[in-house]
Amino acid sequence: MDNTAESAKGVAEKSTIAVKGSELKDGQKVPIVLYLNENNGDYNLSISTIPEGNAGTISCHTVIPINNQFRIIQEAEEALLIDDPFTRLCRIRVQGDQANCNFELPDDEFCLNFLTEVKRIQQATFKSTVVDKVMMDPFGMESTNWPQIGMLNSKGSGAGKSEFGFDDDFSDVLNLEKKNQQNQAGNKVAPVAVSARTNKPLSEKDGSRNGQPRVSNTMRKLFEPSNQSLAREGLIKHCLAKREKDFVDFQDFRFFVGTWNVNGQSPDCSLDPWLSADAHPPDVYCLGFQELDLSTEAFFYMDSGKENEWLSAAEKSLHHKSKYCKVKLIRLVGMMMIVFVKKEHEKHIKDVAAESVGTGIMGKMGNKGGVAVRFVFHHTSFCIVNSHLAAHVEDFERRNQDYKDICARMSFQGSEHNQPSINISKHDVVLWLGDLNYRLCLPDASEVKALIDRQDLRKLLEFDQLNIQRITKKAFADFNEGEIHFRPTYKYDTKSDRWDSSGKCRVPAWCDRVLWRGESVQQKCYRSHMELRTSDHKPVSSLLDIGVKIVDERRYKKVFEDIVRVMDRMENEFLPSLSLSGRDFTFEDVKFRQLQKKLFQITNDGQVPCHFSFIPKLNDSHYSKQWLRAEPCEGYLEPDESVDIALEVYVSKGSVTLLNSAEDKIEDILVLHLDRGKDYFLTIGGNYLPSCFGTSLDTLCRMKKPIRDVPITKLIDLEKSRLDLVVDNIGTDKQPLQIPKEIWLLVDHLFKNASHQEDLFQTPGMQEELQQIFDSLDTSIPQTIPGSNHSVAEALLIFLEALPEPVICYELHQRCLETSYDHRNCQHLISQLPRSHRNVFRYLMSFLRELLKYSEDNKLDAKMLATLFASLLLRPPPNLVGRQTQNDRQRAVTFIYGFLLEDN
Repeated sequence: MDNTAESAKGVAEKSTIAVKGSELKDGQKVPIVLYLNENNGDYNLSISTIPEGNAGTISCHTVIPINNQFRIIQEAEEALLIDDPFTRLCRIRVQGDQANCNFELPDDEFCLNFLTEVKRIQQATFKSTVVDKVMMDPFGMESTNWPQIGMLNSKGSGAGKSEFGFDDDFSDVLNLEKKNQQNQAGNKVAPVAVSARTNKPLSEKDGSRNGQPRVSNTMRKLFEPSNQSLAREGLIKHCLAKREKDFVDFQDFRFFVGTWNVNGQSPDCSLDPWLSADAHPPDVYCLGFQELDLSTEAFFYMDSGKENEWLSAAEKSLHHKSKYCKVKLIRLVGMMMIVFVKKEHEKHIKDVAAESVGTGIMGKMGNKGGVAVRFVFHHTSFCIVNSHLAAHVEDFERRNQDYKDICARMSFQGSEHNQPSINISKHDVVLWLGDLNYRLCLPDASEVKALIDRQDLRKLLEFDQLNIQRITKKAFADFNEGEIHFRPTYKYDTKSDRWDSSGKCRVPAWCDRVLWRGESVQQKCYRSHMELRTSDHKPVSSLLDIGVKIVDERRYKKVFEDIVRVMDRMENEFLPSLSLSGRDFTFEDVKFRQLQKKLFQITNDGQVPCHFSFIPKLNDSHYSKQWLRAEPCEGYLEPDESVDIALEVYVSKGSVTLLNSAEDKIEDILVLHLDRGKDYFLTIGGNYLPSCFGTSLDTLCRMKKPIRDVPITKLIDLEKSRLDLVVDNIGTDKQPLQIPKEIWLLVDHLFKNASHQEDLFQTPGMQEELQQIFDSLDTSIPQTIPGSNHSVAEALLIFLEALPEPVICYELHQRCLETSYDHRNCQHLISQLPRSHRNVFRYLMSFLRELLKYSEDNKLDAKMLATLFASLLLRPPPNLVGRQTQNDRQRAVTFIYGFLLEDN
């Protein structure tokens, strides 16, 4: 294909330069000429087709204006430009107003000059719009990929640690499950690829070695570094955040923060004594309910009529001197959060989002956990959390674990594509309310009631578990709480003010609390509302005056112009640079669900602020393998500023199978990218210890030894040929086991020790005990399983969830749903399962039926067990995950439910 610059005939605009190529359209290559045109300072890209057989003429053309909508981007957001190894062609995509075109262009210096000029004009256009965009959204609240102001006042502001005081006590590894799942999508295990940003050219041989397309080095000059204009916008916002005091004023707004555990009751009176107790109306209501609905249906995420009952009751009792509108409502089982604002403030509320985290067994069940709403009010970001933590006096460590779990897993997706998520700590103000369930460390109810009668609340509060955990920095370390001058809010006889008179005679406690974190927060009132007797808890409220940031536009404009002027000068004179304290990291003896962390430090040793981020390697969709995470994965640094980065290795259910079979290894390369600077390469290595968790049932049935005693080569052979019955059994007789010994050990322990255990399969285990159970099963055949009954029960569920093929094989999944209401056909389908799967299913059903005989003690029922085990035994195939309907889930439950009702 010839490369010639041509004049545009018949085109009104002045054509500057042009290049010939092809448009990829409907699977065909259409010869075209691309023109760069200018008309009174406005530029566009026009596409003119060349009729076949008549190269001297040009047909009608398409025009794409070069404005802030114009982009030259990589195909599928992966490989920017793909080399054809024979004809030296490359492919690009151009997007603009009502246009989305793919082109194949020659990969040479002429084409590079053409596209360089296009990119120069595009960036000049974008640069002029950045000022308008940042002026309209000075704090970047509509674009969340920059540090919140509250996080910028400490060292390492670009990516500082969590401020909840448990960074070094990160034993609750459930916090990584969600983030590992986010890594999983599109992140297939493959040999480590060299980044496209390497300085070493790819030879013809290199490019075709693995059948992978090569990235054009010539054209890469044009596109590196990527997203430079967006990076400039982020740096401007970062600098603005540093100087916010120069243009921000604070104005107080009153927040009413209320919490009530309603014990599954319906509203039976007006809520005015709670919500309208003050003379003046608040600006914002933040209302949290717990135990809204205690029914089995609500427990499994189904709709609850109680939601509308309590919403209606709340709306009717909002302060009558003002009009309010609902900002957001979110419910998870019995936890519900509602936020209302005065109508005149509605226009100043933006970026509203809501999320939930279940901290019940396996981190899924929503009987305990938290719901949260986040929003931006004027230019202050708020996060309101309503939580219901673990119960029982002795379980304060579980409550601490629930708190840490919510902090780690609660995150809100950015409002724009590819923006990082926002966690709780990245807000200016956090309000945390709910039934936190912390009790008094005093066993004698009579003694406690006597101190209450004498109004000696100060003495009682010395024994308050929440105060003790805050002082020892085990939970809520960075939160504030006002002084308590009201009686304990739990536990009363329903419909009365009498303390619990049941046989359990529970010790009174301040279970219901309101805490806050952030600057410019002053509490005006903290109280309970004894008049309301609907529940065994009393409602609590806190009135807070919170300073909200209001931008002075005149002062802001001056600061903004100063920043842009300085940045223009610095960008022309200096390039950013980083120094790293380490580049090679080794993780030894990595285990299933056991977090390992290594820290290194990066320092901005250049002269200008910089933005760093970990970026995907060529042909990857994520910057790391699924079991690896960098925290923070991006941020901003001022000159001479440093930040610690944690590299975290955590093997979850999504990555354990490939590591067990040695199809994956603890090996990866991370690319740390510096905008306008170079890339830094980090090498990750280590060794993995295989686990029975994530190993197939067939393979486990052919092993009588613990998995760590089986040579890795034999383990690989077993996994590769697990359907081949002639494979030798490792450490066994020739006859395979009927079921895996690991399942038998767990079930037998529960049958002998936990048949009468209250809340079995509903209360989560402790993380340290779970790790002991994993190690015990992987390294030995234990006489007794370590840990509590709840931990052993959760270990069984984790084992089933981690199976690479569920007990009911994927290929039978759809047929099981279709026949779920015909139990005879259901039994027939089970008989078609492979032997090990069939035996495990029947064994588990027999065990669960035995547990149901003791339901008065263990509080289990068939519907609850069917719902829980259906999600594990009858999992949908990977290609259907996320596409299951409520009807599909109900049919799966019905399938399991039929087996639980069978007679012995």
